[in-house]
Amino acid sequence: MLQVEFFFDFSCPWSYLACTRVREVAMRTGAGIVWRPFALAGLDPRLAERAGRLDSDPARAAWQLQDLADWAHYCDLPLNIPADWPRAVPKALGSALVAIDKGKAPAFITRTFAAAFGDGLDIDDEDVLSGIAQACDLAIEEFMTALAAASIQSGLEANLAELQSRGGFRSATLFVGEQMFCGNSRMPLVEFALAQASDREFVMPGQHG
Repeated sequence: MLQVEFFFDFSCPWSYLACTRVREVAMRTGAGIVWRPFALAGLDPRLAERAGRLDSDPARAAWQLQDLADWAHYCDLPLNIPADWPRAVPKALGSALVAIDKGKAPAFITRTFAAAFGDGLDIDDEDVLSGIAQACDLAIEEFMTALAAASIQSGLEANLAELQSRGGFRSATLFVGEQMFCGNSRMPLVEFALAQASDREFVMPGQHG
C-alpha cells in the first residue's frame, strides 16, 4: 500500500499544521499514514529548552511566529500557543503510541494537536489525555494501564533512533519510501512524491496543459 511516514512531536506547532495537511494529502492520493511519535529533544539536548525551535535572532524569531500565524490562517486552523510553551510532553507522545496500537491514531493524534495548539491545553495532563481518549472511544482504564507500560518509552526511543538513522533532524519529518521531506511547507512535495509512486493518474501542479 502507498504510504507516507509522519515523524512528529506534539510540542511542535509546525507539526500541528502538518498533521492536518498530511491527512488531506493522504486522502487525495489514497495513501496510508504511518504515525511515528518521538521526543524531539532527543535529537539535541538543547532543544529541551526551546521546543518551539525559534531562531535566536529576534527578527527571525518574529518572522517565524508570523509564518506560523500565516500557515494557520491558510489551513483554517486556530492557533493558540500555550503560555508555558515550549515544554516536553512525554505522556502525550506515549498516549499516541497507545492510540496507534488500538487503531485510533488519526482521531487521537489530531485531537491532541488541536488541544495543544487550538485550545492551548496542557496535553501532558492525564485528565486532558483521558478526555481525548474517551472522545476517541478508547477504554480509559485500559488506556491508562497501557500508557504506564515500559514498552511505551522504548517505542518512542525506537522511533527516534530510526529517524536519526535515516537522516532526520526535525519535527515534522515525512518519508515517502526513502525520500525525506522536512517540515510543513514541504507538503506539496510529499503529495507529488506520493502521486509519482502511485499506480493511479494524478494531475499535479505544473503538469497541466
